[in-house]
Amino acid sequence: METAEIRRRFLRFFEERGHTVVPSASLLVDDPNLLFVNAGMVPFKPYLLGQQTPPYPRATSVQKCVRTGDIEEVGKTTRHGTFFQMNGNFSFGDYFKARAIELAWELVTKPQSEGGLGFDEARLYPSVFHEDDEAIALWKQIAGMSDDRIPRLGMRDNFWSMGVPGPCGPCSEILFDLGPDYGADGDWTNGDRYMEIWNLVFMQYVRGEGPGKEGYPILGELPARNIDTGMGLERVAYLLQGVDNIYENDEIRPVLERATELSGRKYGVDHDSDVRLRVVADHVRSAMMMVSDGVTPSNEGRGYVLRRIIRRAVNQMRLLGVDESTMPQLLPVSLSRMKLSYPELERDWQRISSVVYAEEETFLGTLKTGTQIFDLAVDETRRDGGAVLAGDKAFQLHDTYGFPIDLTLEMAAERGLAVDEEGFRRLMAEQRQRAKQDAAARKSAHADLSAYRGVADTLGRSVEFTGYDEVVSDAQIAGLIRDGEPATAAHEGDTIELVLDRTPFYAEGGGQLADEGVIELANGARLVVHDVQSPLTGLIVHQAKVLEGEVLLGQPAHALVDIERRRAISRAHTATHMVHKAFREALGETAAQAGSENAPGRFRFDFNATGPVPPSVLAEAEERVNDLLLADLPVTAEVMPINDARDLGALALFGEKYGNEVRVISVGDWARELCGGTHAGRSGQLGVVKLLSESSIGAGVRRVEALVGADAYRFLAREHVLLGQLAEALKARPEELPERVAGIVDRLRVAEKELERIRVQQVLAAAGELAASPKDVFGVSMVARELPEGASAGDLRKLALDVRGRLPSDKPAVVALVGASGGRPSVVVALNDEARNWRLSAGELVKLAAGVLGGGGGGKDDVAQGGGTDPAKADEALRQVEHAVGTRVTSS
Repeated sequence: METAEIRRRFLRFFEERGHTVVPSASLLVDDPNLLFVNAGMVPFKPYLLGQQTPPYPRATSVQKCVRTGDIEEVGKTTRHGTFFQMNGNFSFGDYFKARAIELAWELVTKPQSEGGLGFDEARLYPSVFHEDDEAIALWKQIAGMSDDRIPRLGMRDNFWSMGVPGPCGPCSEILFDLGPDYGADGDWTNGDRYMEIWNLVFMQYVRGEGPGKEGYPILGELPARNIDTGMGLERVAYLLQGVDNIYENDEIRPVLERATELSGRKYGVDHDSDVRLRVVADHVRSAMMMVSDGVTPSNEGRGYVLRRIIRRAVNQMRLLGVDESTMPQLLPVSLSRMKLSYPELERDWQRISSVVYAEEETFLGTLKTGTQIFDLAVDETRRDGGAVLAGDKAFQLHDTYGFPIDLTLEMAAERGLAVDEEGFRRLMAEQRQRAKQDAAARKSAHADLSAYRGVADTLGRSVEFTGYDEVVSDAQIAGLIRDGEPATAAHEGDTIELVLDRTPFYAEGGGQLADEGVIELANGARLVVHDVQSPLTGLIVHQAKVLEGEVLLGQPAHALVDIERRRAISRAHTATHMVHKAFREALGETAAQAGSENAPGRFRFDFNATGPVPPSVLAEAEERVNDLLLADLPVTAEVMPINDARDLGALALFGEKYGNEVRVISVGDWARELCGGTHAGRSGQLGVVKLLSESSIGAGVRRVEALVGADAYRFLAREHVLLGQLAEALKARPEELPERVAGIVDRLRVAEKELERIRVQQVLAAAGELAASPKDVFGVSMVARELPEGASAGDLRKLALDVRGRLPSDKPAVVALVGASGGRPSVVVALNDEARNWRLSAGELVKLAAGVLGGGGGGKDDVAQGGGTDPAKADEALRQVEHAVGTRVTSS
């Protein structure tokens, strides 16, 4: 049974039993604890936590997920993947344990000919929490299970919570017995022998503070009990398809097979090669799905995870013997399978593929650079007489240059060196510990949301946002938070967080900065609002300072938005939509928005592109937008079903969450986007839009900075004044300035080259004088001299080699020169062949001199150079070199 068919059967089964089919949410999630959606329940958290009223009592979905905690296990086990799909059914205060168990058992055991999955009952075992007598009794009643077929496990294995205070409950996992070849009978926690295919979570309690998986107190019952289940689609597919692991199912195996063709390796022959092929197959698909949802490679957050996954795949192909680009051969294979379930992949293929291919090319360049750094590290290890590459060198290659450790191990072995893996692992562990501490900090921030949840629970509904229609609203204070704790009052000078039952203040989101303004109370108190955020869905929190008076919970309030700031931000937001549309017209549909910031009078627009945008295209896009400003198109907002919005051609931005009802912003009939922000009333209100710059901010992502309205006018006015001043100074008409300035720059370059030639000649002219009077140091002809300020390291090297060439070759000669440029000293030492025969080394002498100068250096035995920080020590450095030469010669 194909994976897509399993997916269809699951959704159809639950839809026929009263569940609303909910499309998969984006992999990107607005949660301080998560980079990606990592479980099927994540999109439903507001309903499961009681923060929002669910629009349906029952739901079912197949949710896209990414987990990277076990990335090192990918390819090594039968079941670990980075991207996976989680089938789930959910009940929000509707049915509970009995119905959840009935539905699960019916689906997994019903014959395939009747629409089920057709698993052999004899190989299924339902594990339960050992204190959940109700679940044990239900499994006996519904599935006819005997006691010996119901494993009873502890909290660590069969009790669910989010790791922080909140909902929790026992769970029951349906385990599939893979047989004695995979482990011992009754070893229920051995995931290789008894593999979990479906977890049924019975969410019925509230947990308190305590350790992660066990040891925390149970505070009581939830007011409404919920069901949350998760079935691993890839696991079910590989079991039903009769293959050995998830990488061989019908969605992943084609990529694996293409990788074997490219590498010339046979799958199933060599264990190490098999692991690498499976990693490639998994990571290619994962990268495609992540880019599809708007992730772009970068050095932090989600972008770093994507970059790591792509680079691991490229590196595994290299270790399989393929040095050239392979993503253009592998990624389309994954598309051919995944588009059956996710047709949007094909629609957005050009953007997805360009991002992945660009990252591969970047990494192939990194590998070349890393190889050079590796070679230097090997040379240094050998010079020191070592046979083991230091762990800090391997870590530097990995952390700074993106050079994978397995590649370092392989290349070191080829050079006859070992690697201090223990030292490398220790440094990696320290880095992971720092990452865990950061994650813990984020988790504590999540725990701090309890104060906001308390306000939301008291309010009992979402805050009413009135800001689309008004900038002044009467309201009532529904919540006060001071120093992270609920409060009932605040006084002059206090900085607080305040929740109104209704507000015109826009909370930062969708790239739009928050409103500012004031809130006045009936008792004369006054607050200034400097930020507005939405820490929980439906909750708008004003961050404010009490200017005067006393603020009391429940008081009437009068909220006034800074209208000029709001208008300026709204103009910038509308301009962003228009520039987005103009770029897609000029560059194609792949120029999709990848981020933005809308501020008063200016905006920043990020978009996907594989290379710089030509100035002519920027000019055309700017002209197109300004022409439409003159047309004074109406800017309208309309709420409609999301399918209707798509039919109208409205753009949905990657990474944004949309419900069944969406708000569509239209600029005439020209540009349409799904957007929750505020906008100008007509395009003409923007005045003028001026694009300032275009630059790269990462692989496949470009950024445009722009000004709007009065800010754009003032910029153009300043530019006009500057242009006039420049034209006057150069005695040229404005249109002649580019050619006139280019001519001046060319002449300056010629003059600079001539000055450099003269300066070098002057430096080299001193060679004869220096070579004419060498000092005899125990039989060595030595020239040691400090040059005047301005001599660069390159000058010193040329002069030292020239002087060495003028000294007699039948006698040992040493030339040591120190100079300074820009206040930083340089040193060069050059030896002839006879000096090296006397066992002198330029590299050793330079290290000595550079050390005196406060720096370091090195090189070969015949010529070496270095630098330092203290030019006042030049004489001392030369004396040390002379002393070292004398000591070396007299001791030989």
